[in-house]
Amino acid sequence: MAAIERMERGKLCPMRGGRYYNLQSWEGGRNVVRYVQASEAASVQNAVEQYKRFMELAKRYADLVIQDTRKAASNAKNTPKTGSNAEI
Repeated sequence: MAAIERMERGKLCPMRGGRYYNLQSWEGGRNVVRYVQASEAASVQNAVEQYKRFMELAKRYADLVIQDTRKAASNAKNTPKTGSNAEI
């Protein structure tokens, strides 16, 4: 995740005429459109793909932490209690 240096949210779509692309994203509860020149489209598309990769890695990381959390909780329930209140 730390190796990803550039990211952009959204979807890049070519516009009629081929000189521009539009980058659509959902921000602040609304659709935002930014226009990108065709000469910058490859760079922006790469940034969009890097954002998707970042989100995939974040989901995998969260899944692993959740799995470990559940495993720890399960182990804590199965551990016998000791002390004066153990048999109450």
